[in-house]
Amino acid sequence: MWQDVRLLNATANTLFGLVALAIVASCLWWVAQRPYFTLKVIRVEASQHEPLRHINPLTVRSAALAKIKGNFFTANLDTVRQTFESVPWVRKATVRRSWPNQLIVTVEEYTPLGTWGDDGRLLSDKGEVFVANLAEAEEDANLLTFDGPIGSEKEVVARWQDLNNWFAPLKLSAESLSLSERYAWTVRLSNGVTVELGREKTPSMLKDRVDRLVAVYPQLVALLQDRIENIDMRYPNGLALTAQGLTIGPNGKKKANGKT
Repeated sequence: MWQDVRLLNATANTLFGLVALAIVASCLWWVAQRPYFTLKVIRVEASQHEPLRHINPLTVRSAALAKIKGNFFTANLDTVRQTFESVPWVRKATVRRSWPNQLIVTVEEYTPLGTWGDDGRLLSDKGEVFVANLAEAEEDANLLTFDGPIGSEKEVVARWQDLNNWFAPLKLSAESLSLSERYAWTVRLSNGVTVELGREKTPSMLKDRVDRLVAVYPQLVALLQDRIENIDMRYPNGLALTAQGLTIGPNGKKKANGKT
């Protein structure tokens, strides 16, 4: 080996290169640790230039700053992102570096649509359940009411949108929508009437039942005015109806229900 000049030169060059890389790395590490690169500014801004309604940038920044480790070079951006996304009302955060000592955090807020279940959680317009101050959410608009099995949140929001379109000819909308553990749908309309739609056994079953109700609803209102309380559309060729003072079954027969 010691007599092989080419091998000796290659080995020497390799060692020299490793030493040079080590020196460069040490210099870069030394430079990166200088106080000049200590994080001095963390700017929090809204995504798409929309104003933040529920997030105070100063408060959020102060809460997150204590959890952020490192400087401009060494701060873990994924950890910073997760820190901000753990703050109430923050749906999504993106983080980028700004030379030489800043982090810019762009946050997107949840948009509350209603409550989910009976434990005070909120449901966003994208079908995401989150925890935040309920009173703050109620400042924006009247919250709707939703419920369903775990994992059905997006499906419930999508069906709520469908129902609003289907009931639009009656100038009614869905204020409450629940999906039972047996996957049966129940909707309460903006006029207070509850409609039981049952299980969706075929892709068109729910819409077919709503269409049948929309077709006869003006006649029902003409007959009963605002006395209608509940309509059961789970019958294949009819409906059952409960109103103040009477009940009408699917065969059209009336009977007293004891209500006044």
